[in-house]
Amino acid sequence: MKKVILGLGSNRKYDSLSPVQLLDSACEELKKILFEPRFSSIYTSKAMYVTDQEDFYNMVCTGFVEDEENPYQFLDKIHKIENKYGRDRSKEIRFGPRSLDIDIEVFGDFVSEDPVLTVPHPRIKERAFVLIPLLELLTDSAEDLQRKEYSDSLAKLQNIDEVTLFRKRNSSL
Repeated sequence: MKKVILGLGSNRKYDSLSPVQLLDSACEELKKILFEPRFSSIYTSKAMYVTDQEDFYNMVCTGFVEDEENPYQFLDKIHKIENKYGRDRSKEIRFGPRSLDIDIEVFGDFVSEDPVLTVPHPRIKERAFVLIPLLELLTDSAEDLQRKEYSDSLAKLQNIDEVTLFRKRNSSL
C-alpha cells in the first residue's frame, strides 16, 4: 500500500453548500477511494498569492491506495470529486476562489515534475494551512522522520498565526 496525503480547501459556496459542507462532502467521497482515511480538523486561513478573496477553510486527509494505483488515474478521481462540487478549472483564476480544491501533496514515493502532476506538491513546505493539519495527523512513531521534516518547515514560516482552528476533527468523518 502507498501512503497518500491530500490537502483540501474551499472558500466559495456551491449550490446550497457552504465551504465547510463542501469539505465534509469531499471527505465522504474520499472514503470511497482511500483505504484507512484519516481527516484533520478544519482550519481557516487567509488566501495566499491572490489575497483579495474570502478566507479559506482547509484540512488534510491521509490514507492509502493499492501499490498498483496509478497517480494520474488517482488525480482523475480527485478531479471528478472537485467537479461534482462545482470546480470548473476553465473558469477560475489561478490561486483564486474555488468551491473545492484537492491537492495531492504526497503519493507514496512517486516523484513527478510534469505539468499535469507535480508530486510531492512543490509548495507544501511554504503552506502553514497544509502543514498544521498534516502535523495533527502524523502522530505515529513510524512517521517521526516525516513529522520532524514538516515540523521544521512549519517553524520557518512567518504566517503561522494566520491559520486558526475552525472545527476540531470529527471522529465520525
